[in-house]
Amino acid sequence: MTRAAVGELIKSHGVIVNVASDAGLKGNYFCAAYSASKGAVVAFTRSLALELASFSIRVNCVAPGDILTPLTLKQLKTSGGTLEELTKIYPLGRIGTAEEVAEAIYFLATAKFITGAILSVDGGLTA
Repeated sequence: MTRAAVGELIKSHGVIVNVASDAGLKGNYFCAAYSASKGAVVAFTRSLALELASFSIRVNCVAPGDILTPLTLKQLKTSGGTLEELTKIYPLGRIGTAEEVAEAIYFLATAKFITGAILSVDGGLTA
């Protein structure tokens, strides 16, 4: 999709914000392929930021931790875990919301002098 959009992004000096995961920064139990794919998004973001900087295209990435969504709740139910157990591993004592990830994406989309950044949106999990 990025390849298809680059021509128009060059014309408009557009911005790309990719979405990875905390698992792409530190790995995670029982999801090696997922972690590897999100790590690839991180590396792709940094490389693309360098490649497209001369066209004034900024490329950044958010790396969320667990986010309170119906899918997260379903995974907890399937695994026998609880939301209370999950929140204990986060320094801020809770998991994030979709709105908080959207705020981070908006920030990166509008911050004019940031490119190649990977912003952890994870309540301190990867600190």
